[in-house]
Amino acid sequence: MSARDFAKRYLFTVLRTGFRLTPMPGTTRDRLRQRFLDRHADLLPQGPRGQSVEVSQAEHRPRSQAAGRAIGFVPRRSGTLPTPLPATVVAFYLPQFHPIPENDAWWGEGFTEWHNVTRALPQFEGHVQPRLPGELGFYDLRLADTMRRQMQLAHEYGIGAFCSYFYWFAGKTLLETPLQQWLADPALDLPLCLCWANENWSRRWDGRADDILIGQQHSPADDLAFIEHVSRYLADPRYLRVDGKPLLLVYRPGLLPDPKATAARWREWCRANGVGEIQLAYVQSFDRVDPRTIGFDTAVEFPPNNTTSAPITARQHLLNPDYRGDVHDWCELARQSMAQPEPAYPRYPGVNPGWDNEPRRSGGGRVFAHASPRGYRDWLRYAVGVAQRRFPAQPLVFVNAWNEWAEGAVLEPDSRLGHAWLEATRTALQPMPAVDTRPCAVIHVWYPELMDELVTALRASGIDWRIVITTAHEREQSVRERMAQLGLDAEIDVFENRGRDILPFLHVANRLLDEGVTTVLKLHGKRSTHRQDGETWRRELLDKLLAPERAARIAAAFRDDATLGLVHAEGHLQPLDYYWGANQANVDYLTCRLGIAAPQVEHDNFIAGSMFWLRPAALRLLLDAHLEVAEFEAEAGQLDGTLAHAIERVFSLSASAGGFSTLSAAGLLGLAEAAPGTYPYARRSG
Repeated sequence: MSARDFAKRYLFTVLRTGFRLTPMPGTTRDRLRQRFLDRHADLLPQGPRGQSVEVSQAEHRPRSQAAGRAIGFVPRRSGTLPTPLPATVVAFYLPQFHPIPENDAWWGEGFTEWHNVTRALPQFEGHVQPRLPGELGFYDLRLADTMRRQMQLAHEYGIGAFCSYFYWFAGKTLLETPLQQWLADPALDLPLCLCWANENWSRRWDGRADDILIGQQHSPADDLAFIEHVSRYLADPRYLRVDGKPLLLVYRPGLLPDPKATAARWREWCRANGVGEIQLAYVQSFDRVDPRTIGFDTAVEFPPNNTTSAPITARQHLLNPDYRGDVHDWCELARQSMAQPEPAYPRYPGVNPGWDNEPRRSGGGRVFAHASPRGYRDWLRYAVGVAQRRFPAQPLVFVNAWNEWAEGAVLEPDSRLGHAWLEATRTALQPMPAVDTRPCAVIHVWYPELMDELVTALRASGIDWRIVITTAHEREQSVRERMAQLGLDAEIDVFENRGRDILPFLHVANRLLDEGVTTVLKLHGKRSTHRQDGETWRRELLDKLLAPERAARIAAAFRDDATLGLVHAEGHLQPLDYYWGANQANVDYLTCRLGIAAPQVEHDNFIAGSMFWLRPAALRLLLDAHLEVAEFEAEAGQLDGTLAHAIERVFSLSASAGGFSTLSAAGLLGLAEAAPGTYPYARRSG
């Protein structure tokens, strides 16, 4: 790497992490950094007269902490699975996580897929790279215990089998050690099947004919040598079978000179050599033909390959101005898959939990933004229904993939969301949860002395509330003491004092959405100590949202109208452009992260005061963005312009984009509303 290229990479890293380029004088580190920056000043952003400009934290605040937790993080936890499972979920499995001599020679000593994973950099705001492993760590598949731990997780969360890629090149195999360990150790009891990745290996990681590292030599003799070699796997009693037949996949049958003849040779050899009948499937990664026309039994759907969607690259805020990749909408991928007509030929459905091959293609990857565990759960649940309908005797669903870390297709635990993808898998295999219509009040408490007023209002409403209190660690003891004094039965969730009431609420709302809760009242001990009328503001919101003559009717409206998303206190819906200046950049960033249209600032509104009724499903787009905790600024008495302030302005935008309505309490109840006037609790920005 040239000095100039290194400088560009360094500055790119500086920009994406949000560090200030202006040094702190007097320290050796900053003198060295300043000398480095002076030497490469031509690479800095330029001002109107060509002078280098300071890149401040406000302009380039860090948007992502790849190793940090996000909203929606799920720890490992026990759970139940139905017996029998509604379908066998088969996850594609990559064995490229141990060094081999060939990779040492081609890529450098000790190379594994982890080298690709850890070198990745984010290319646009919200691009979560590098994506780093969680519970299993940077594992080495030469250790049998690694596969044992993987299989234990798979069992716990409903994965029925791994489909391992198999690398055969005219008699030479690569990366076979993990499979050999499985074969030798009966305690590794998760079923496997093999998928022959019958491409060339090239430096482009795409099997094409440029700069081939090791190539295929397909021939009738190679067909027989291959099936003889893999027959020891096919014969193992743990091997995945369909109707008693070992299932063997080919990644790209179109590369075989005569796939129909190959299939016939394999079947004949297996019959003659004690394996018996086999089931042959091909992966719809590049090919899309009726499998029966090439002598195969079935196809396997393999998203996102063989799909097309309009790129959304132009909407992203690029961190790398030289980015040459493409960004697509994962939600559109899932919608297309579920909407497509089923083919006339046999095909096992396939789903995908995400895709981002930036680690393999620095600055030029193909990224599917907006993937989420909940979206994957819904897609998998749909695919299970397809498999049950089309293959009632033995439904199979394939997932791309268990551990494609360098392609962003991963079910294994990661540092950001933990076991969320596995939890989504287990949930998709269970019956739909019951809807919980009991209203839930979520109260953020920073001032414990205000709990008396809030609890009195809740009790006076006449509603049997489920109550969740969020607070900070330094307030927990005081809150518990106040609860005891009030005789209050409530759940308590304790968080770092970050993101005011907004971040704790998003954590809780995410959980309530998964629990099937339909009606939530968001409250907080609003005091607004920077204002003289903070007490009046809070009491007015409580009265309009929680008065006994209103509360039960609002709760009933949420039960009766599934499209009702948000209900706010009348007079507290404010024009977005009145308080726009300090929040514009963050709102723009958020709408991009959510995959929704930018607001029409002159016409859109937001709910001031951040107290309102809501349906958690109306915030799903916001929750499924899985914002990182570290994106929320540490508490420093900010009055505006933080990410939490921007999220206040996105609540109603998220609901609207999800198809939910926002109404005032007075409008919902058929009461007269005062004409809009000057809002007394906030000053319009300039």
